[in-house]
Amino acid sequence: MAKSGALDLATGVGGSIKKKDVESAVEKYEKYHVVFGGDKETRKTNYSDMVNKYYDLATSFYEFGWGESFHFASRWKGESLKASIRRYEHFLALQLALKSGMKVLDVGSGIGGPLRELSRFSLVSITGLNNNEYQITRGTELNRLAGLGDSCNFVKADFMKMPFPDNTFDAIYAIESTCHAPDSLGCYKEIYRVLKPGQCFAAYEWCMTDHYDPNNQIHKNIKADIEVGGGLPDIRSTYQCLDALQKAGFEVIWKKDFAADSPVPWYLPLDTRHFSLSSFRLTAFGRFITRTMVRVLEFVRLAPTGSTRVSSFLEKAAEGLVAGGRMEIFTPMYFFLARKPLSES
Repeated sequence: MAKSGALDLATGVGGSIKKKDVESAVEKYEKYHVVFGGDKETRKTNYSDMVNKYYDLATSFYEFGWGESFHFASRWKGESLKASIRRYEHFLALQLALKSGMKVLDVGSGIGGPLRELSRFSLVSITGLNNNEYQITRGTELNRLAGLGDSCNFVKADFMKMPFPDNTFDAIYAIESTCHAPDSLGCYKEIYRVLKPGQCFAAYEWCMTDHYDPNNQIHKNIKADIEVGGGLPDIRSTYQCLDALQKAGFEVIWKKDFAADSPVPWYLPLDTRHFSLSSFRLTAFGRFITRTMVRVLEFVRLAPTGSTRVSSFLEKAAEGLVAGGRMEIFTPMYFFLARKPLSES
């Protein structure tokens, strides 16, 4: 089962980082970002270290507040957050026409919430590609508890340098993960390489929309808050994602920003003006309780020093995500379905 208690959150902060080193890891992570004086090129050059530190520091907070699937979802009126997340994952399975016997790759799998849901839904074997040891350890345990140890597994590797032969997988998907890549073209090229000809790649991407103005300081500040709170080297535009897909060799079948017409705003769970019992930990009061709890646990040394700082930059990210969503300058759900041609020209 998913971790749910305060002590689980506290002991998980830092992931595979030694508890005595958590505070220094937080400092190093923060220094990568504009908010703390960092710059985009340094983040791109050191993306592996930056993203690994981010997930070591943030994973237990994600699981505590969000569950096993670390992503947003478009949502219908009357639909719970949990139900919308499942439907959103099932939609990917249907777009990829997943069925028993297929070999599937989840690029940037987190602790495997979507991986397990899609495996159960479509009866497929799924490999989760992840470069974070702590998340793999946690995901492997959750696979075992779910009875999916034989059909779901993880491989520790960088998605910019995948350890698979050409033409290995029948389908590939990524859910809000390839935004961590320092170079979308390089990442998409690797996905293209390991995908079988004629087969499809589907993804939900974090992107800046056409409404984003790089000369608007408010827009730039929101983008920076999302980057520091999301472990991102840079946030690309929807155009840049499509351009990179096509340059990698993919045929784009269709694309859509699901944030644009979601009946319930995707950012609603993070909006401090909204209250929900079903996602209480994400509400303003729930986050206040979590923040206070983390501060107390850190004070009594049950949580490592630096835990409160992690909580702070994640809250900053939430503020940026809500602002970006309201202003329609950012989307976490730019969807595309792309096919690798049967024959390469």
